[in-house]
This record gives sequence, C-alpha cells and structure tokens, in this order.
Amino acid sequence: MGAFFFSSRNYTFTRAVQTCRLFCTYGCSLAFAQEAPRALEASPPPTASANPSHVRFVDESPPHTSTTNPQPPIEFHALLAATAQQMENAGDTHTPASGKGLFTFQPEVSYTPTEQDEFFAKFGFSAGNGLNPIAPFTLTTWAADGEDDVKDINGRNRDYLLTAWYRHLFELPHDQTLNLSLGIIDATDTIDENAYANDEFTQFMNEALVNAPNAYLPSYDVGAAAEWEKNRLSLRGVLMDVGENDNGQGYLFGAAQAGLRHDSDLGEGNLRIILGGTSADFEAPDGGQGERKKLAMISADQALGKQLGAFVRIGWQDDEAAIDFQSLASGGLTLAGNSWGRCKDTVGLGMAYLEGGNCSCENSWVSEWYYRAQLGEFFAMTADLQYIQDELEDEPGHEHVILGLRAVVEF
Repeated sequence: MGAFFFSSRNYTFTRAVQTCRLFCTYGCSLAFAQEAPRALEASPPPTASANPSHVRFVDESPPHTSTTNPQPPIEFHALLAATAQQMENAGDTHTPASGKGLFTFQPEVSYTPTEQDEFFAKFGFSAGNGLNPIAPFTLTTWAADGEDDVKDINGRNRDYLLTAWYRHLFELPHDQTLNLSLGIIDATDTIDENAYANDEFTQFMNEALVNAPNAYLPSYDVGAAAEWEKNRLSLRGVLMDVGENDNGQGYLFGAAQAGLRHDSDLGEGNLRIILGGTSADFEAPDGGQGERKKLAMISADQALGKQLGAFVRIGWQDDEAAIDFQSLASGGLTLAGNSWGRCKDTVGLGMAYLEGGNCSCENSWVSEWYYRAQLGEFFAMTADLQYIQDELEDEPGHEHVILGLRAVVEF
C-alpha cells in the first residue's frame, strides 16, 4: 500500500480498481472483527442535523457512562478513501473514454483542554487527481482533494496542512451559545451545510451536489468563523483572507448564513439563507481586473418520515466578474435501507442545473445516483453513476456517463 501511495502521479484505471480492492479487504477485516457487528443491529433511520457534515445513524439506547474513564482531551481520527471512475461517451464523440482513480488520507487531531475550548488540525495526503485533468467538464466528478489540491494550497507555499484552528464556546443567557473559531479554516464547515448533500465521502460525489459551485466558498486558508444558536435559530459567518484565486490574486471573502430548524410530524428540517461576497480582486469578462463576486443562496433539507429525506439548493451570483456559472438549482432524495433489512445503507438520487455565466459554458446538467453499503463500523463501499452534459457557446458540448466505485474507511 505504501509503495502505491508514493507512486507516480499518473494513475491508471486498473491501478485505481486495485486500490479499491485493497480497501475492501482492509475495511471488511476491520468491520467484521467486532464481536457483534453493529451493521446487523436494528437502528433508527438517519436524522437531519443543524450541523450535518456527516449524516449519522443515531443509536437511541442509553449512553454508556463511566466515572473512571473520562473522555480524553486528545483524540485522533482518520479517513482513508479511494475511488475509481470510468468516463464513457454518451453522445460526445470527440472526447475519448477514459478511467482514472484517486486516493486520499486525512488524519486529524483534536485537543480539548476544557469543555469550552478546542484545538484542531487536519492534514490531507493524496495520490492522483482522478478524472479532473482529463475530463472536459467544468465540474469535478469527485469533490475530494486531489494530489494537486494539497500542495502549495492557495499559493501559500503550504503543503498537506488543510485546517488548524482554535475554537471557544461561549454559553450565553437564555439558552444561547456562541462558537468563535480562528486559524486556518474551511468556509464549507460553517456555510452551506446540508443533511443529505454535503459530504463527498458518504453522500453524493459530484461537486454540484456537495456544495454550490457558484458560491465559490474557499477552503484551507486564514480566517475566522462565528456560530450563534438559540433554540431553533442560528446565525453563522466567516471572514477569510485567501492567498490566491485562479488569476494569482489574493482576496478577501465573507459570508453570512441565517438558519431555521423546524420539527414536524414528518421529521426535522432546516432552511438556510446565505449571502456572501469578495473583495475587488477578480478578473472581468473582458480580461480587466478589479471586479467583485457576490452571491445569494437558499439551502434546505427535510426528513420525509423515518426513511426518506429531501434536499434543495437554489443559488445566484453576480456576473460583473468572469464566472463559469451564474445560477444553480439542485435537489434530490435519499432513502435509508430499512425496507430491505440494511438500515445503515443509503440510496441517493440528485439532479442539478447550472446556468452558465459569461465564460464558455452555456449550461450544465448533472444527475447522480449512488448506493452506499455500510459494511461494519468502519468501512463503507459506494457504487456511483453520474450523467453530465455541458452545453458550450463556441464549440460542441460534452455528454458523458461516469461509472464510479468509492471505498471509505473511517476510524
């Protein structure tokens, strides 16, 4: 495995499939080494959360408590993921079919000296860039960080360190809480979360169904984040100093989000309204400089009973700067596997339409289906199918089907 990780950047599809097979063997050995695999136990369906970076299946049994073994102040976690994707023509005859893979390893450490304070760091190590260098699409088929993404991050001459921040919790009167974070942060950890379409490792893979591509939310740079909550209401904000955009210019980014959580007979739901913008450091459509980017977006999710969940995103951005997409409309459904005796499995179906901006793309259509099988406590396998169609202004468009296999180990 180590020899494969440090091999050359040019992945072949066959090598990527071999990586997924290694993950299957490793993940299954972890999963089924348990005395009683939790995947075979009955559990409730997924529940929507106000901060659902990962949708979890909740065990409602009384928690185990211990007075002799308190929660350790230092915790280590890691995620290993690999994907193999095959791009097949579907009406596009001038782009050849091709297959590629990507492997990523993300260890993280958390130190909580008190209940109100936390220090956190996450690293990213990747091999290969998947289909991104060869696919003709504007959107990426897997939103995970590739080999190029974890080196010289945002032009800062920093490799592999993704986030490193300090957070303090303020417990305010009248059941209010305020979290303040400072350091190297990721805007998507605070803004545009969604219970059913927000995690490229456990949910949809295409970036159009993970976050809003037209929202240009930056990751892995210096900034501050604030999260205020009171009962069902929440306010969130981020301010970041980003080292470099696509034109090599540093810029400032800021965004605010207002959220409302509601409960009904169907289950929990969340509605979020997001506004954001940048400093005037982006290229204009005519090649000039000094333009700002501005965005407005709605993100919502709703449980529809004990097994079904729905999500929707609607977004818009100003076209004074050069942009690939001006507007977005996406939505979909996820279904827990209770009906066929696989309560921790998930099926997802999502679609997205993106209206082109002032560059070469007129519009893009994305549809994606996945089946995620939880094979024990640590390991999951996902079969994924995507259809992508790009309509271009001055040249023939692109239409492809993407067949994918994703393996993830979390511990």
